[in-house]
Amino acid sequence: MLRKVLAAATILAAGGLPSLALADATLTIATVNNVQMIEMQKLSPEFERQHPDIKLRWVVLEENTLRQRVTTDIATKGGQFDILTIGNYEVPIWAKQGWLSPMDNLPATFDADDILKPVRDGISYNGKLYALPFYAESVMTLYRTDLFKKAGLTMPDAPTYEQIRQFAAKITDRSNQVYGICLRGKPGWGENMAYFATLVTANGGQWFDTKWDTTINTPEWKAALSYYADILKADGPPGVSSNGFNENLALFSSGHCGMWIDATSAAGTVYDKKQSQVADQVGFAAAPTGSFKGGPTWLWSWNLAIPVSSKQADAARQFVTWATSKDYVQLVAKNDGWVNAPPGTRASTNTSEYKAVAPFADFVVAAINNSNPTGQTKSPRPYTGAQFVSIPEFQAIGTQVGQTVASVLAGSSTVDQALSSAQAATARSMRQAGYGK
Repeated sequence: MLRKVLAAATILAAGGLPSLALADATLTIATVNNVQMIEMQKLSPEFERQHPDIKLRWVVLEENTLRQRVTTDIATKGGQFDILTIGNYEVPIWAKQGWLSPMDNLPATFDADDILKPVRDGISYNGKLYALPFYAESVMTLYRTDLFKKAGLTMPDAPTYEQIRQFAAKITDRSNQVYGICLRGKPGWGENMAYFATLVTANGGQWFDTKWDTTINTPEWKAALSYYADILKADGPPGVSSNGFNENLALFSSGHCGMWIDATSAAGTVYDKKQSQVADQVGFAAAPTGSFKGGPTWLWSWNLAIPVSSKQADAARQFVTWATSKDYVQLVAKNDGWVNAPPGTRASTNTSEYKAVAPFADFVVAAINNSNPTGQTKSPRPYTGAQFVSIPEFQAIGTQVGQTVASVLAGSSTVDQALSSAQAATARSMRQAGYGK
């Protein structure tokens, strides 16, 4: 009888009346198989201990699969998940659609003002938070200090792409399976295109002009794609078109990459002696620059959001605030060391203990604060976003272009063929969506 009364109270609460108590709840959490999320799952029994009426069910997916599953579920109001792991691309777009529950009335102890402003702004819509950040990232160049020393090289604080090409050639040692450069090649708007879009910007390119005309089949994109394909063919590892963030993280941590240009969130793992064979031989620098400097670089955050379709929003909010709190950062530090603390979200994470084991800490905060996602490319653009275009159609467009770019790495398409194909497909998609009319 008591359980029925509690269940009734929860149902009334979902209709807008005050909740008397929480019935036993099982939350289904969709998340990505990145190191930090695996850590969250590992530590989640502590949450269940603190909340014995809430049980957690985890659905941990590869990045591209996660995006497909959660997008389909929320767009169709399927209600399969109570908590979604989504990016700062999705949050404002989905909030505008009315698909996400706002994260208002947060407890004072949560301290939302502690979240770095660019991260907070990226997951807000009309001035209101619609998700809470688990970790955030910009971009950096990671490199092997021992290989550079052996080759007599010095990595500048702000290298150019031409210097990166020269360094890669000198430190590649294929006989020992050491490759001068690792870059994302796995197709996907959040995989290869997250990196490749920044390379396009560095070469002075962009996705669309101010009239929303597609600008892919241009000299700037050709310079970027030619560089990308040439350097990976000459000095990249085998099977580059299958390597995404996690694959490159494993390659670098096991000593097979001389340099890796990617998300700052990788630093905690490659500097952790428990997870990285090269932890004592890692250096970092800014992302390389090309012919155009000062544009938007990279700002991404993985966030926890609650879809309006969840029937257990109160319980879901308890977990989301727990997993993104200051106390959770302390829990990670206690259990797995400060170097594994979720990076890039809270100013308070940059303690002396964290900096002692994370020499990259201040660099990451500065990179995020200077990421400039609303900044201009070389030519004016009608959209915002650093490594994505902040329009609903980009998820499909970016995925399609990512497959075309990967075909060049796989040798099934030339640079010119790929750019022509990507230009035509993107222009068609934009016309169908009503842009430029």
